[in-house]
Amino acid sequence: MTGLISRLRQLRHSDQAIAAHVRHTLVESLYASPQSLVIGALTSGTITAIVALVGGSRSMVACAVAIVVVAGIRIVDALRLRRSGSTRSTLAGRWANRQEFLYRAGALCFSALLGTFGLLTLVHTNDGVLQLLAVTTAVGYAAGIAGRNAGRPWIALSQLCFASVPLALGLFASLEPLKLVLGVVILLFVVAMMDITLQTYGVILRATIASREKAALAEHHAAVARRDDLTGVANRTAFRERFEAQLKTAGDRDRSLSIHWIDLDRFKEINDSFGHLAGNALLAGIARRLDEAFGRSGIVARLGGDEFAVVCAIARHDDAIEIGRTIIELVERPVHHDGHLLRVGASLGIAIAPADGTDADTLLKNADLALYRAKDSGRGQMCFYEPLMDEKIERGRDLAAEMQGAMERGEFHLMFQPIFDLAGERVLSCETLLRWTNRRLGSVSPAEFIPIAEDNGLIVGIGGWVIREACRIAGDWPPDVKIAVNLSPIQLRSTNLPMVIMSALASSGFAADRLELEVTESVLLDDIDASLAALDAINRLHVRTTLDDFGTGYSSLSYLTKFPFQTLKIDRSFISDLEQSPASVAIVQTVIDLAAKLGMRTVAEGVETRAQLDQLRRTRCDAVQGFLLAHPMPASMIATMLAENGIRAQRLS
Repeated sequence: MTGLISRLRQLRHSDQAIAAHVRHTLVESLYASPQSLVIGALTSGTITAIVALVGGSRSMVACAVAIVVVAGIRIVDALRLRRSGSTRSTLAGRWANRQEFLYRAGALCFSALLGTFGLLTLVHTNDGVLQLLAVTTAVGYAAGIAGRNAGRPWIALSQLCFASVPLALGLFASLEPLKLVLGVVILLFVVAMMDITLQTYGVILRATIASREKAALAEHHAAVARRDDLTGVANRTAFRERFEAQLKTAGDRDRSLSIHWIDLDRFKEINDSFGHLAGNALLAGIARRLDEAFGRSGIVARLGGDEFAVVCAIARHDDAIEIGRTIIELVERPVHHDGHLLRVGASLGIAIAPADGTDADTLLKNADLALYRAKDSGRGQMCFYEPLMDEKIERGRDLAAEMQGAMERGEFHLMFQPIFDLAGERVLSCETLLRWTNRRLGSVSPAEFIPIAEDNGLIVGIGGWVIREACRIAGDWPPDVKIAVNLSPIQLRSTNLPMVIMSALASSGFAADRLELEVTESVLLDDIDASLAALDAINRLHVRTTLDDFGTGYSSLSYLTKFPFQTLKIDRSFISDLEQSPASVAIVQTVIDLAAKLGMRTVAEGVETRAQLDQLRRTRCDAVQGFLLAHPMPASMIATMLAENGIRAQRLS
């Protein structure tokens, strides 16, 4: 008994110390089996009503009526919660405390009435059957609730005492030996059931705590699995789930959603210049800004790498424009890291639901297409999806897929356009032009496939093949005829470019000073130091370099003193205006004179009329190139032309 009292004291303190969510779960257990509550209330109410009617005592009838009323109230309460669908949501917060109070009041009242009814039956009747029914009903109910309500032990223990102790008192009041023995047995029964209830509660409490800890751990893992580790915003998985949920809600409420697909401009340069820790700090800073601006009302997610997405509800098309401008402004703000100011820009692709699609897959694809167009238009741009984008993008993706293995299938070939002396009679050099005839798509323009090759990294391999093939073909030409090959910006920055050149020269036996590599001004704008180092490495191999499209940059003259070029190619835009524009004549003459003073040769490209050629002769340009003199042609025609020029030269000599 002492141990039981000690456990009851511990119960009082431990019950107050348990966490609120554990308490809520234990309260839910009171309603875990509403069927047993209903059955117990109905059977107890029926038996007491019968006993009261047969016994005839007014106090018994009054008590039986009270039992039936309380039983009805408890049945209604249990069925109400069952109809609500989920006790877990119903019993949250203050609802749990209120519901526990109501349940306790009903349970204790019902137990006390049953015990009182048993006491009245023992006192007011001498019918053994009626007394047996009253006692067994109360004792049976007490035994049942000891397990049923063990999750809230004070309720179970109170019910046990309220239902059983009055019976023992009634038995003791009779002073009959057998009834005294039965009263003692009931009291021992109460003590035993109290011990069982406390043990059951301990098991339930431990299981509940373990279950809640397991559920909390699972929720934590689920949250981690849906959060980007680096930035803390939603990852691709969480973004997809939340986006689909918002799409459904937007459809129900007839709202529009905008999805802004964001790609950072020049992010790779941050990693290359300052290291990956700086890149991570930049990504985290940008994500934090976007989340502060749009996270509460919309969705902010990092989709991987340097790509983010922002989804917002909008009322009109202009709202998406304003959101896009805000995103670009937030991204362009510098991020401080380790004493450096890290700066990037953003390109945005925008799709609107439901105008551009009603499902997540379609909208994400369309936003991606718009982003592709935005990046193609230049940095810091945002572009809305348009249906016509599908055709162009699909074409680009088809070309990218077909380009894989195109070189191995022999689909690339070279064409050559001669460069003549000023008289237009002798071939000085030939510019190499890459062509692609695909097995499925036919002839593809270089303006279309070369940017794709640069984007997917194939241009380095293709460019190396062009250099080797051009040197091999030109090896059979007269030794005074040079070959010119255009370099992609990616090729120029490739660390193995000198090895590729040396390998091509060695395998073909082609003289290094007969090879000319052409680069455009736009290549030099990206990274002056790296470009200068690459050109120096080329010149050390005795290979000549040419500045192509001279005059299209914004600081062209500075290149003439910084970079080791041997030849300048004057852009065709100046040549086309020679007939109508005195300014173009003056510019071309100035460039030619300046190049001559710097020891550089000049080539005028894009010569298409006799008047243009005559004007260039007056300026004393070194060489000319254009459709007036010769179109691009295959290697066999070049060989024939060079052979004919050689025969003509021999006759003249």
